[in-house]
Amino acid sequence: MSFPISAATLRTWVSDARRRTLEIVADLSDEELMGPKLDIVNPLLWEIGHVAWFQEKWALRHALDRMPLRDDADALWDSMAIAHDIRWDLHLPTRGATVQYMEDVRDGVLDALDKGNGSDAVLYHAAYSVFHEDMHTEAFTYTRQTRGLPRPRISNGESVDTPQLNAGPLRGDVVISGQTFMLGASPRAPFVLDNEKWEHPVELEPYAMARGAVTQADFQAFVDDQGYERRDLWCEDGWSWRESQAAQHPLYWERDATGRWYRRHFDVTVPLEPHRPVIHVNWYEAEAYCRWAGRRLPSEAEWEAAAAGTTGRQASGSHKRTYPWGDDPPSIQNANLDWRGMGCADVAAFPDGDSAAGCRQMIGNVWEWTSSDFQPYPGFVPDPYRDYSEPWFGTRKVLRGGCWATRGRLLRNTWRNFYTPDRRDVFAGFRTCARS
Repeated sequence: MSFPISAATLRTWVSDARRRTLEIVADLSDEELMGPKLDIVNPLLWEIGHVAWFQEKWALRHALDRMPLRDDADALWDSMAIAHDIRWDLHLPTRGATVQYMEDVRDGVLDALDKGNGSDAVLYHAAYSVFHEDMHTEAFTYTRQTRGLPRPRISNGESVDTPQLNAGPLRGDVVISGQTFMLGASPRAPFVLDNEKWEHPVELEPYAMARGAVTQADFQAFVDDQGYERRDLWCEDGWSWRESQAAQHPLYWERDATGRWYRRHFDVTVPLEPHRPVIHVNWYEAEAYCRWAGRRLPSEAEWEAAAAGTTGRQASGSHKRTYPWGDDPPSIQNANLDWRGMGCADVAAFPDGDSAAGCRQMIGNVWEWTSSDFQPYPGFVPDPYRDYSEPWFGTRKVLRGGCWATRGRLLRNTWRNFYTPDRRDVFAGFRTCARS
């Protein structure tokens, strides 16, 4: 069976991904491209070079056995060999030299695809490098949020209209039947990552899941009820984290003298939007909220069953939907993706994206924490890039669904994201389930 993504499609994707990387950092000064040394983000000058190095290493050097374009490339940009805290101290190429390297790598891949060097290995690694770059362009975006830089200037052809963004609240649960659910990707899927392989049966008891994500208004009630002060609401590790950070509210929230809450969105401060999902909360905060609300986080199997089922109450054993709404790719009508909303929409937005069960925004808007540890599926075998999943098993929690800054081509119902439970700089929120 030949590789399922054509050379022509990959040519478009390779160019598009590199264009998006460059436009996200185009307005930043050389000083801003480096920025302060922080544990949770990379210097952007290093990171844009890294995505090109990854593409060269796999699509050109590995698949085509070509010599490196730079003799020092591995010493500069190999993320598994270069400790995070020394990336600011490397003798990095100038901005101009870095961009030239990025363009040379891109042109080399495009040339290989043009000339019919498109063996399955070349096509596979060209695709993988695009998806890797897509993940980093999201990271570039939350790096700008972390550092209080202006929102990026994105050249999207379409943007979400204001009425859709301001669609209001969405209350209630959907009830999903107990079932034997096939968790994970099918071998028939055109392209998946190693941690999605392969589908396997899990037993699910009946459960009730919220139709929408927890909103800022919901979470404000938890904060105002002294949720961050109540030890009984937090697991042991969560309470240790809360004390170490002196956390009293979500990361970018602040309250004025009148008691009104605001949050920082990139470099501007805005009043809380009550019907938009709470964002930039970590797993510990999500779990504490659930205890306060008498709810719980869904497991990733429950999340996937609610997203992928083909009937209102149960996923089909013979077919799962690729996306909550069906098998057609994401569009501006059914999901808030690709920076088109330049932030979250209200939880009632995008009704065209509902799953068969009736859950909304299970793809796009905000990543959703689950209760599940990030572990391999039975029979796990790493893909050629062994360091994507394998080093992180057992140390992270699973998130599902994507956010407003995720590329639509990256996602599907089986896609698994993973972060340590203390991370709240990423575009993550959560939805809840009723306790049995």
